[in-house]
Amino acid sequence: MIHFEKITEDNFDVIVQMKRPEDEHFVASNAYSLAQAWLYREAGDVWPFAVYQDDTPVGFMMLDEDAEARCLVLWRIMFPAEYQNKGYGTQAVKLLIQMARDSGKYDFLILDCAPGNAAAKHVYEKLGFCPTGEMNRDEIEMRLDL
Repeated sequence: MIHFEKITEDNFDVIVQMKRPEDEHFVASNAYSLAQAWLYREAGDVWPFAVYQDDTPVGFMMLDEDAEARCLVLWRIMFPAEYQNKGYGTQAVKLLIQMARDSGKYDFLILDCAPGNAAAKHVYEKLGFCPTGEMNRDEIEMRLDL
């Protein structure tokens, strides 16, 4: 079963060592993402997580909260090649949506998707995300109302 766990000393190395194929540049490295989480730590609204399938770390996710806007941002999601096409990403985003709804703290979720990442865009649209018409750093902004 897919679930999220904090990044700790026990899973740090495996999360940092997860890599995307060399020729794909849709997602920043997990090390870079963890550095960004550390950079913005004082704001207290950025959370990196390991994505687990049962006892196995299979991916990485980082969230950013805009409490005033009642928005949760899926800032990063990454699954290395060996864990792609197994449904883990879809399951992880479904779990995130359910957790956001259950919290009662958010009215919508936002994410950015690289225009060339057709597989990710398909998954997001299948889960109910719609392009907003906005572009952020050359990426398509997508929104899901909760």
